[in-house]
Amino acid sequence: MRRPHIVILFTVLLDAIGFGLIMPILPGLLHSLSNSDTNVSRNYGALLAVYALMQFLFSPVLGALSDRFGRRPVLLASLGGAAADYLVMAAAPSLSWLYVGRVLAGITGANMAVATAYLTDVTPEAERAGRFGQMGAALGVGFIAGPLIGGLLGAWHLRAPFLAAAAMNGLNLLLAYYVLPESRQPQTGSSPRTSMNAFAALHRLRGMPNLLPLVGVYAVIMLASQAPATLWIIYGEDRFAWSTTIAGVSLAAYGACHAVSQAFAIGPLVARLGERVALLIGLAADSLGLALMAVATRGWMPFAILPLFAAGSVTMPALQAMIARQVDDNRQGELQGTLTSIASLIGVGGPLAAASLYAATQHTWPGLVWGASVALYLLALPLLFNGRMRSQQQRAVGTSSGE
Repeated sequence: MRRPHIVILFTVLLDAIGFGLIMPILPGLLHSLSNSDTNVSRNYGALLAVYALMQFLFSPVLGALSDRFGRRPVLLASLGGAAADYLVMAAAPSLSWLYVGRVLAGITGANMAVATAYLTDVTPEAERAGRFGQMGAALGVGFIAGPLIGGLLGAWHLRAPFLAAAAMNGLNLLLAYYVLPESRQPQTGSSPRTSMNAFAALHRLRGMPNLLPLVGVYAVIMLASQAPATLWIIYGEDRFAWSTTIAGVSLAAYGACHAVSQAFAIGPLVARLGERVALLIGLAADSLGLALMAVATRGWMPFAILPLFAAGSVTMPALQAMIARQVDDNRQGELQGTLTSIASLIGVGGPLAAASLYAATQHTWPGLVWGASVALYLLALPLLFNGRMRSQQQRAVGTSSGE
């Protein structure tokens, strides 16, 4: 593997680590900066939403700037900004400064678009799938390593994970400065403003009415997944008195179960039962896991439920395969951009909704937020079983049998 590839993959790895790093320590940090449990829950969701909003807004901006001025300067600026941002969060004397830090983290973390563009520039077309697979693996490792590192360092000192993240980004900045060449010639003209419009992708569903039921299912699943994504750590610490270390280990185990399931289970399951059945199995398993979380009373119980969440992780790959079949190959990029935009928007509102519901019910019925996610999953069933979806399924089966 060439050195530029290694630097780019390391950048992606650090982005994922930086996101997961603060998850185990954020509740404790908020407790030190807030004055009530309700404020902690609400600010926890708001900080996640701010991060997602900045990524949604600035991913197309950084991508367009890298087209205009080159990938290297934008990547270097984002790495330097990330190192400075983690130092700001390490020294944050108040809650408002923590919000400033998360805004900067979301902006600098939006360099994923630039890293992907760089990898595309330097990789022959026949090898791109393999390189993108390596990028996905780097993301997976980062999402597992981040909570582990954050939990272990946070047990020693609450703000130590921020200093570690600043040091890692600083080292990556030096590595990129000396090793990473420019991958493309900057444009001489000005970039169109529409290329920086984060909302433009939402118009791409026009003219694709057959996609709407499946996209609706996609949105429901993304929204239901916000409860574990937002509350896993804070719920474990509130409900089960998890330590910072146990909280980090639990989140890493959650990510590892999902990664293993998606790597080894989805292929054989779809080959044997088909995408739609695999999707329904995943929905059922995830719903059962969420329902059990709603009534769990001991700290070991979420670990016992993890296999159900692992089985539930086959849902999204099966659905994405069903969605991808609805459009021609020359429109796949447009389709995936639209799905990413939907996921980003849900990533803004979802944490706020999940955290607000939990804050309102944590002293009366703390498990209600998990039950609400199960209810959301039920909304997917009418979309999957409406007449349009049945006719599409019959056409797909007929095409497969004709082959």
